[in-house]
Amino acid sequence: MRAVLRLPAFRLLFAGLVASMAGDALLMLVFAIWVKSLTGSNGAAGLVTLFMAVPYVVSPLGGWLVDRFRHRPFLVIANLASAVMLLPLLAVRDAADLWIIYLVAALYGISSVTITAALGGLLKELLTEDLLAGANGVLQTVREGLRLGGPLAGAALFAVLGGAAVAAIDAVTFLVAAAAIARMRLHEAPPTRSDPHWLSELTAGLAHIRTEAALCRMTVATAIGFLVIGINESVLFAVVGEGLHRPPEFVGVLASAQGVGAIGGGLLAARLIGSVGELAAITIGMAAVGLGNGVLASSWPPAIFVGTVVGGLGLATVVIGSTTVVQRRTPGPLIGRVSTAAETLASGPQAISIAAGAALVSVVDYRLLLTAVTVGMLTAAAFLWPARRLTDPHPPPDRSSECTKITNGR
Repeated sequence: MRAVLRLPAFRLLFAGLVASMAGDALLMLVFAIWVKSLTGSNGAAGLVTLFMAVPYVVSPLGGWLVDRFRHRPFLVIANLASAVMLLPLLAVRDAADLWIIYLVAALYGISSVTITAALGGLLKELLTEDLLAGANGVLQTVREGLRLGGPLAGAALFAVLGGAAVAAIDAVTFLVAAAAIARMRLHEAPPTRSDPHWLSELTAGLAHIRTEAALCRMTVATAIGFLVIGINESVLFAVVGEGLHRPPEFVGVLASAQGVGAIGGGLLAARLIGSVGELAAITIGMAAVGLGNGVLASSWPPAIFVGTVVGGLGLATVVIGSTTVVQRRTPGPLIGRVSTAAETLASGPQAISIAAGAALVSVVDYRLLLTAVTVGMLTAAAFLWPARRLTDPHPPPDRSSECTKITNGR
């Protein structure tokens, strides 16, 4: 991490990203708390994440767009647009305005898709390959570390000033990020079209994933895991309400506990990747998420906090490992499309599980739903583990042809 922080351009990028991530930490939980306070419904609160995840289903369009522009100016414009998209939240007054929150949540998802894809390309342009895991680690450490105080601060600001004030603060942080990125000095080669046919251009990311064995196996495994993990978006409110007998704002405390684990994951992930490779690190992270999630079925507060911390550590490791695999195994001109294609193949199942969780949390014991999440994450880990040597610290010979055998079960 120290090596990447010595680079002036990365430090400037880092400063801007920290500002926008702080705003995200304030607002992300406020969306759900806001809906819960207006409707009193756990399911309605959980649907916020569904609206944020739906844009990932069509994210290849965003990846195609990202790859057609230089990444630094694209990020400047995307952050400015993100500040503007929050303004409709200033008009929310009562339950009749619930659609505004859902609309902005969907726009937030679009912003996240495009900014994440462009950031991956910018980091690949800015850094040497050996620094990518460290950069991803330090960014993830800060992002998840902000869960320590961000959600609690956001919930407190919501209780005192209301959701509109939190939205305004987040808008300012996007403006700060745009200004910092605009000051970076970086020469980027102009993008080039790799194929004259628009359909081939659009699907180039998916084609690359299919023919690159490590990316293929990782994408299938994350799809399996995300097919169940979205259930937690609604179930966490049941854990707080039925398991801990606390108000919905207490979800912010659990989010902060997850941040504690995520800090550990962010600090350790780069070292773990260097020792065992990306796929093995992702597998370990998935297993940690599954086991930590199972502990949430307990009604004993200390156990719930421990499970949340372990889950945060595992999730950070999965995110950092997956991001690094995409960056290392993808040519620069394809990075946006590959990144968004991988996100789509994971977020499609996640959207299904979020909707299922919102529908089931009122009729099924939340502990059974937590068990389903645990089983799903452990299944994903078991699927990925046999392919761990595809990303050894010392890369093995090319085995791209194995992808078809893997996905066909041969």
